[in-house]
Amino acid sequence: MTYYRGYILIRLKIVGKEWNVVDKLKDLHSKENGEDWMVTYATPVYGGWDIIVECSFSNLNELDKIVTFCRVDDELSQWIEETTTLMGTKNDYK
Repeated sequence: MTYYRGYILIRLKIVGKEWNVVDKLKDLHSKENGEDWMVTYATPVYGGWDIIVECSFSNLNELDKIVTFCRVDDELSQWIEETTTLMGTKNDYK
């Protein structure tokens, strides 16, 4: 199976919650049969965004689950102000 690679840029509402968000996302992965997605990397960054999250997935529905989790989870929705999602153009992530 081949995978796409996606990146979620996160801007926080609350300064100082960077590592809380990273800890919550770093082990996120699929739990349902027929799905195969995971967060492969997350870290705070400098610049206009506070955190970058890398994920791998086999279809867009799976990317949507990851982004939606960031926006609706009880804790994350209190900490995250905004997200922007970028996706690789080829499904050759190994």
